[in-house]
Amino acid sequence: MTAVVLPGVPFPLEESGNPPCQPVVTDDTLTLTSGPASDLFIDPAGEEGARPDAGRLTGLPGDRDFTLSARVSVQFTNVSDAGALLLYLSERRWAKLCYELSPQRRPTAVTVVTRSMSDDSNSFEAGGGPLWLRVTRSGRAWAFHASEDGGWWRLLRYFTLGESSGARVGFMAQSPKGEGCTAVFDAIAYKPGAPADLRDGS
Repeated sequence: MTAVVLPGVPFPLEESGNPPCQPVVTDDTLTLTSGPASDLFIDPAGEEGARPDAGRLTGLPGDRDFTLSARVSVQFTNVSDAGALLLYLSERRWAKLCYELSPQRRPTAVTVVTRSMSDDSNSFEAGGGPLWLRVTRSGRAWAFHASEDGGWWRLLRYFTLGESSGARVGFMAQSPKGEGCTAVFDAIAYKPGAPADLRDGS
């Protein structure tokens, strides 16, 4: 398997999941195109055998605090099309921060945290242009932030998945109800450490 290297990200990324995603790196931009009927979601009311999967691109940042952020643009076509930052520990312990087309067909910041089963939380509607997403590790805790200008960050989720050791982090695109979705990630930035205050917008 060929590793994908992104400028500014100090660890290689590897493809996994099915149907595979199609990554293209141009300068400092990552473009991901999902396969059809692709999603990561364990529906609390669903059947275990019907659990979907999605291609993703993740790597190992190591056992230290960090922030990973990106500006995300999505070619929305079908409801639930999304580009996302993904935190992945195992097939039943993971979380994603999405820029997603809602059932009302409005671009929306959405978070999903999975501990055996998934939850699903729509946070706020965005204007339709790019949205900045950020995942932070702070000890055993994780934080998801989103920003409409890349300067002031809204805290959307603060949570734990238990032990953080071995967590993979990266990118995905999904199209649960469609034939595929393309998401573009640019302004990708990795920083060691976590913000001193996860709630003050910094």
